[in-house]
Amino acid sequence: MEIPVSRKIILALLCLGILSFYLSYTFNTCLVSNISKSLPKWRHHPLVPKYTSPLHYTTAVRVVPLLTINETDASPKYRFLRQQGLQPARQLPSALIIGVKKGGTRALLEFIRIHPDVRAAGSEVHFFDKHYSKGFEWYRHHMPLTLEGQITIEKSPSYFITKEAPRRVQHMNPSTKLLVVVRDPVTRSISDYTQAASKKAEMKPFEQLAFVNGSTRNTIDTSWGPIKLGIYARYLIRWLKYFPLSQFLFVSGERLIVDPAIELKRVQDFLGLKRVVTEKHFYFNSTKGFPCLFKSEGRSSPHCLGKTKGRNHPFINPTVLQRLRDFYRPFNSRFYQITGINFGWS
Repeated sequence: MEIPVSRKIILALLCLGILSFYLSYTFNTCLVSNISKSLPKWRHHPLVPKYTSPLHYTTAVRVVPLLTINETDASPKYRFLRQQGLQPARQLPSALIIGVKKGGTRALLEFIRIHPDVRAAGSEVHFFDKHYSKGFEWYRHHMPLTLEGQITIEKSPSYFITKEAPRRVQHMNPSTKLLVVVRDPVTRSISDYTQAASKKAEMKPFEQLAFVNGSTRNTIDTSWGPIKLGIYARYLIRWLKYFPLSQFLFVSGERLIVDPAIELKRVQDFLGLKRVVTEKHFYFNSTKGFPCLFKSEGRSSPHCLGKTKGRNHPFINPTVLQRLRDFYRPFNSRFYQITGINFGWS
């Protein structure tokens, strides 16, 4: 039995369905819009939630590629970091380049600070030899800003020969890592003299200063600074009273010039850093006879170290050179025994 359906009823049901769909669509659209407006605008603030999380995302901090030059508190890059909730701070150094003078300490510092996880004081602070009475807060103030995961390094080669320095460094941090750049003491003494002579026009010849009473017939003058400093074992023994040998890395000044990448691998391993500084960062300048950088912390273009590096040494009588080698030989042997490294100095 068929039930007749009026056309008017069918039309009314169709209209009712259309009206119901329209009202449902309008309601849901408004609801979604209101919810969207109530949510944070992540698109405009991808890294800065209004809620400050107490967690520290170490890995995220370490890969921020912003620290390419020396920064100050007013740096736009550091202002940006603060906006992201990352707070740079000044830390006492966890590693020190303590010596030796004219061994290659400046080169080592410039080479290692290429590493994005290394921040270094730009100049020699001389805290542990000249300014210790000013206190550790003064020292901290002279350190660069760092992020979590970065290490701070300072270089003052006079620390190696300063009698009070080992105890003072241990007082700061018994776990401090110590880097010592050493060089053939004969060559080092001549380089030391050359630097001093460049600042003093009427300086006596090297041969006169290196011997008692200025005569090569006499014994070598061990009280003269350039000669005395080359007796490395004497100073190292002082440091070993306060630090184990495992906290020292002895860098070859000669190899730092010939193959800096090899020495930088050792340095990065010693500091617990990923091997980032490699052969690609260096080129050799045949004019200066010194390795140079394709780019560094402060410059994006190739450059060499300052004009004071790679000075031409004065001619020294071969007889004088041989006497110096003979003088240093037993001290070198003692240094080799202590460090377990034969540096090959003749």
